[in-house]
Amino acid sequence: MNRAVLIIDDEQTLARNIATFLERHGYDARVATSGEEGLQLYPQFRPDVVLLDHNLPGISGLETLVRLRTLDAEARVVLVTGFGGVEVAVQAMKSGAADYLSKPVSLSALRLLLDRLAGQARLEQTVGYFQQREATRSGLETLIGVSPAMQQLRARISRLLDAEQQLADAEPPAVLIQGETGTGKELVARALHFGGPRRAQPFVELNCGALPAQLVEAELFGYEKGAFTDARQRKPGLVETAEGGTLFLDEIGEADASTQVKLLKLLEDKRFRRLGGLRDQQVNVRIISATHRPLEQLVREGQFRADLFFRLRIVDIPVPALRERGEDILGLARHFLALHARRYRRGEMRLSPGAQAALRQHPWPGNVRELRNAIEQAVLLSNGAEVSSRELGAIASTPEPTAAVPEAAATGPGGTTPEDTDLHLERAERRLIETALRRTGRNITQAARLLGISRDTLRYRLERLGLRDTEFGDLGS
Repeated sequence: MNRAVLIIDDEQTLARNIATFLERHGYDARVATSGEEGLQLYPQFRPDVVLLDHNLPGISGLETLVRLRTLDAEARVVLVTGFGGVEVAVQAMKSGAADYLSKPVSLSALRLLLDRLAGQARLEQTVGYFQQREATRSGLETLIGVSPAMQQLRARISRLLDAEQQLADAEPPAVLIQGETGTGKELVARALHFGGPRRAQPFVELNCGALPAQLVEAELFGYEKGAFTDARQRKPGLVETAEGGTLFLDEIGEADASTQVKLLKLLEDKRFRRLGGLRDQQVNVRIISATHRPLEQLVREGQFRADLFFRLRIVDIPVPALRERGEDILGLARHFLALHARRYRRGEMRLSPGAQAALRQHPWPGNVRELRNAIEQAVLLSNGAEVSSRELGAIASTPEPTAAVPEAAATGPGGTTPEDTDLHLERAERRLIETALRRTGRNITQAARLLGISRDTLRYRLERLGLRDTEFGDLGS
């Protein structure tokens, strides 16, 4: 696509010569002979750069510049004049000019300047497009599901976002997102950022487990030239890159002791120091972290700093595992099926009854990520519009049904199912929790210890299963 330049100059011969020169070098150039004509042409033409003469009939070049910037705050204008010197140049820059040139204008120098400014304009448009696309794909609507667990998750996020809108100091609290691998913790982090007051600022992420420990600090905080053997020049870190926005630290449980100390300082003082640096720098950044590891247990074992844990977990957001989300499994499967069918141009596709049964019964240790990958594989392997259990591979532990199975056949006399043969996950979980609460005299802390989970996790499961409103409503701490 050609770069566009609008030339506003009453010297028609000069303007036409400049336009011809630029057209030979790949520009789409148009000429206006007055400020009024240029202002009329600008909204239709939308040029990357405006080349504006200072001395114009009617409204002056400076007045035209001001009006152009009113029309479009991002307009890039180069003011050109044959006289005026420093005073005019200062006025032009104060009025929003991108640059200033004196006549006679060197065409080669003009081309270099326009190449630079037009390139900046296109780059900013591209970055803006991708930022907008990322924002539209990162809201609460990406957290798909109608199960009680997902409704609670979205409600929790919404309450937090509403509270952040009322903050007096514009410093949102640190959030710790906990959940198994593949549950969608990054989607939760993005929903918090792009749904909050910092949505227009950067969202920067780092997986603390994806890099060697010694490189995590360099990536986070940057380094000065000569800080270590290969540090040939200064490099800003991700903390600086996230200025004004959000820093998402995935797998925070993998951070080593040295990184934990520096993160604690960042959270407490909003200050950091580059590796090899001599002074601290102030930064305005919001921290969201995530982990699949039991941080409370790591704190007890001395593998994670307690003070950092409590600073990271001002707000705790647990993300439910896929096996806890009931019919969301089929809803997500259909969503991914439509997504991959479009991607591979397979037309409309559907799940067979056997495939649906297999999806319901699989325990999903890899959670939503495993489901997405399984559906993509099924789309690739399927020969027709229907995905059967055969295309689901190892997930399909259930054969295609040949006839409907009466519900009574799955139960014993009187329609009851013996506990020792009932393998339904949610009922088994309920029985275990009820047993633990009875054994501990309904003490949540002791019951959680008996079950091998945290108090917060047990409280979340009690709410999800509705046990807090039953005989266990008055639970001790």
